[in-house]
Amino acid sequence: MLEKVLIANRGEIALRVLRACKELGIRTVAVYSKADRDLLHVRLADEALCIGPASSRESYLNIPSIIAAAEATQAQAIHPGYGFLAENADFAEAVEESGFIFIGPRADTIRQMGNKVAAIEAMKAAGVPTVPGSDGAVTSENAEAMAARIGLPVIIKAAAGGGGRGMRVVNDAAAVLDSLAVTQAEAKAAFGDDTVYMEKFLQKPRHVEVQVIGDGAGKAVHLGDRDCSLQRRHQKVVEEAPAPGIPEEARQAVLNSCVRACELMRYRGAGTFEFLYEDGRFYFIEMNTRVQVEHPVSEMVTGIDIIKEQLRIASGLGLSCTQDDIVIRGHAIECRINAEDPKTFLPCPGKIEYFHAPGGPGIRMDSHIYAGYTVPPHYDSLIGKLIAYGPTRAIALQRMRNALDEIVVDGIRSNIPLHREQILKDAAFNEGAVDIHYLEKKLGMSH
Repeated sequence: MLEKVLIANRGEIALRVLRACKELGIRTVAVYSKADRDLLHVRLADEALCIGPASSRESYLNIPSIIAAAEATQAQAIHPGYGFLAENADFAEAVEESGFIFIGPRADTIRQMGNKVAAIEAMKAAGVPTVPGSDGAVTSENAEAMAARIGLPVIIKAAAGGGGRGMRVVNDAAAVLDSLAVTQAEAKAAFGDDTVYMEKFLQKPRHVEVQVIGDGAGKAVHLGDRDCSLQRRHQKVVEEAPAPGIPEEARQAVLNSCVRACELMRYRGAGTFEFLYEDGRFYFIEMNTRVQVEHPVSEMVTGIDIIKEQLRIASGLGLSCTQDDIVIRGHAIECRINAEDPKTFLPCPGKIEYFHAPGGPGIRMDSHIYAGYTVPPHYDSLIGKLIAYGPTRAIALQRMRNALDEIVVDGIRSNIPLHREQILKDAAFNEGAVDIHYLEKKLGMSH
């Protein structure tokens, strides 16, 4: 087992990684920006180093600073968490070239999956179902013919895109070339790469994803699926496992195809295949080559600790289980708790005067906040994840309602009222019948 791990992240995921390391007897190094010296994991780590100013560009995105911290503390490995540098192939490469273990996939895997065109080609080769779309990049020469072949409406997307940027829906054949030009310009500005591709635009799809773990040597397992359809501006708000209302045959086929793809790639570590699901069919959209915010719901229904599996694999110990060992039991739901105004969704940083975490059977709270902690204005507004587990979806929902009634975060505004008053009381959500546009329509927002 690894002896010392540097955690190259902040907030709840840094604390989550630290706790897994402690369970395995691994010493921890926290790195933090000047704005983050009061983070809980910084206080709890065996060693802590400041790596720069509040700006993430000068701290959490500063590759030389992070590697220098690993050298100074003689860490063996670096865990990137999610966000920041977690899916940066240059970072993964720099870590390994500097003699450290990168707790995640190989750099070439991150590169391949980070390019949407290359990822789709790899999935087609592995038999994973994909959205009908362009074969390769779209240009002004082939765009109109491609749109006609795929069938309107289509969506044009940046190949290097993410976070909901660099995408445009086209409903009218006359608008194809103008939309292409605008999307290419956006992609160039946002990602430094104007390569775009085209896909069939699904009208009311659900967002369903598959959690996988690979040992890097050709063995892989899945931990079932999750539904993440409740989104706002392409950001997930509520996630649950397993995805409700999916026919078992379709579910098993997509789970098996994801495992097969991982085995072919010799995928190393935790990863997630993301799909749109409509009319009984799955369509691959992208792969996230890291642990995800919503990983706890998969842990709750399988009993597998995903972070500990990452640490085992990085230690060269392989997977702790086979597919036959993994049984999906019950249901889990996660509400993302953000420091933001529940009506305008604007971030609300500031000092937390009082914090009370909910309890009771099946309740888990993953959060780095505490009374007296000041939420800084420099980073993502996520301050915690509230997870409810039950033997059935109905019981998990009721436990989540109870937990939302119990949780107290005073001193700043949060989106707890949105979860409590609107989402958990919504009839369509309670029936498991929502698509990716549902929440924005409910809140009167355009998408």
